[in-house]
Amino acid sequence: MREKLYVGPKVRLLRERHGLTLESCSQRLGMSPSYLSQIETNQRPVTARVLIALARTFDIDPAEFDVDQEDRLIADLKEASADLRLGPSAPSFAEIKLAAATTPVLARQFLLLHQAYRSLEQRLSTLDEKLAIDHPDATNATLPYEEVRDFFHYRDNYIHELDVAAEALATRYGLGVGGNSTSQLERLLSDLHGVTVSRENLTASGLLRRYDPQRKQLTIDGDLSEPTAVFQLATQLCELTFADEIPQILADSGLKSPAARSIAAVGLANYAAGALLMPYGQFAATARELRHDIEQLQRRFHASFEQICHRLGTLQRPGARGVPFYFVRVDPAGNITKRHSATRFQFARFGGACPLWNVHEAFGHPGRILVQLAEMPDGVRYLCIGRAIVKRSGSFLKPNRHFAIGLGCEIAHASQLVYADGLSLSGPAARIGVSCRICERVDCAQRAFPPVDRNIRVPEHERRLVPYVF
Repeated sequence: MREKLYVGPKVRLLRERHGLTLESCSQRLGMSPSYLSQIETNQRPVTARVLIALARTFDIDPAEFDVDQEDRLIADLKEASADLRLGPSAPSFAEIKLAAATTPVLARQFLLLHQAYRSLEQRLSTLDEKLAIDHPDATNATLPYEEVRDFFHYRDNYIHELDVAAEALATRYGLGVGGNSTSQLERLLSDLHGVTVSRENLTASGLLRRYDPQRKQLTIDGDLSEPTAVFQLATQLCELTFADEIPQILADSGLKSPAARSIAAVGLANYAAGALLMPYGQFAATARELRHDIEQLQRRFHASFEQICHRLGTLQRPGARGVPFYFVRVDPAGNITKRHSATRFQFARFGGACPLWNVHEAFGHPGRILVQLAEMPDGVRYLCIGRAIVKRSGSFLKPNRHFAIGLGCEIAHASQLVYADGLSLSGPAARIGVSCRICERVDCAQRAFPPVDRNIRVPEHERRLVPYVF
């Protein structure tokens, strides 16, 4: 049974942006003013007929009314309100859902305030630690990274302008399946921008590539693997080719700090490189043909495991959406270094992830793809894929970097993945959560500490796996 679609605030915002009164807008949509008013106040859901009328009247894609954005907002509000613990208790789920549905702008302002609070708290904590050693960078904070993370997060990790431009460039010069090689990209850099490429041992300096704009000389590390070298060349090509588009996207991004815009510029160039080497239409069709077999896609596109997984997580073009995936990269300490979810699966904004999730187990099985059927506290089930990867340093004297890659989708899409073959999707599932700090499960043997929004009690004459109940 299809879930009813309540998108009142979005409809009201569209009407107001076009300067229409309730009466004039209802006329265009072919309904009564009272019916439109009930839709705008979420008293009535939007039917398929109304959705089509809205799309035609305002010339938008019906996918604009996708509820995934609201689901993400609800998850973020839930964690932020639990973290703050203002007042006697945290808001109920019903109150949070109502706020996200009826006052999304106010809800996002609340998240920004919470983010500023966390940033200030981190600055004060850092200052306390650093003052003792008189460190000049004591006030540094991680807020720019959080800004950039949320910029990509709320755009479904899909940047339409860059994706389309990169796809056109790939079509023009034959990139994609069978066409991604260092020699081809070196020729493009030379032909389009007059850039010459050389290889040197940059391992000692920790560089992957270095570009001299005056001499138009690009140097890449000679120890890079072929997929990494191709990606670095593609990134430099995109930085030069889309030198107008990337600044325009940044200007419209709403990112406040120069540091955040600088970080986002790197992210956008990397995004464009992925879209260039794996053009949207071609990659999406090949992924469907191969049933999203990551290793097969690696061979077709001459790409790394991580590059393929990241690209699969960006296939959210309106009108041509692929399977909605979550994508994550985790280091051995449990730090999430990359993450995005086009599903209802949410990552903790602060702190570690659930230890029962197979992305952590992957470190113990290097080279193997682990498949897990997992269930979140809201009852939604996911097909989760995890694999450990090694980014080699190219030198015995420098350590390799180790990560685990996680990719997954809701089981409604699992039949489109080769990894679901032979798996009982209705069978037992690992009961995972977002993180211990906001997980509602009361019977988890792996719990590290109680949820921050619950009061705990320590029984005097009992001992459990954890010493408290809540």
